Amino acid sequence: MSKNNKQSAGSTGGKFSPTIKNKKAHFEYHLLEKFEAGIALLGTEVKSLRQGGADLEDAFGRLRDGELWLMGCTIKPYTHGNITNHEPARPRKLLVHRRELRKIESKINQKGLTLVPLRIYFSRGYVKVEIAIARGKSASDKRDQLRRKQQDIDVKRELKRYR
Repeated sequence: MSKNNKQSAGSTGGKFSPTIKNKKAHFEYHLLEKFEAGIALLGTEVKSLRQGGADLEDAFGRLRDGELWLMGCTIKPYTHGNITNHEPARPRKLLVHRRELRKIESKINQKGLTLVPLRIYFSRGYVKVEIAIARGKSASDKRDQLRRKQQDIDVKRELKRYR
């Protein structure tokens, strides 16, 4: 399991369903609007996801031929798979309603906006992807965010010391 994975309780009767998160997305981008999408997967990909074997670090969304695709997402080969195991880095089709697709298409055609996957999770037995329309942060925005985070930590430390 990679460092970006987090185990959370699922709806599968006591089993754990992993939630694979893209932790860098919140640091690298201003997230403007979020959507939930289904994803077209092969059987071994679903089994591998249940083991927590995915990486969203370099993943992004792309519109191609009027369809939404998840590119750069790596799903590890299933450990008990055979010669019919899936290709780890293949493009995967995202399933959204036509109305949402038109909305996403109109927004990401604007300059500077992109589609970023935030997490992959299981909902009622189906694999879902949370995607966001995002604008990249500048280096100064990232420095400001780190500075604010460090100041909050310092304040909490001082308050704790005086209690």
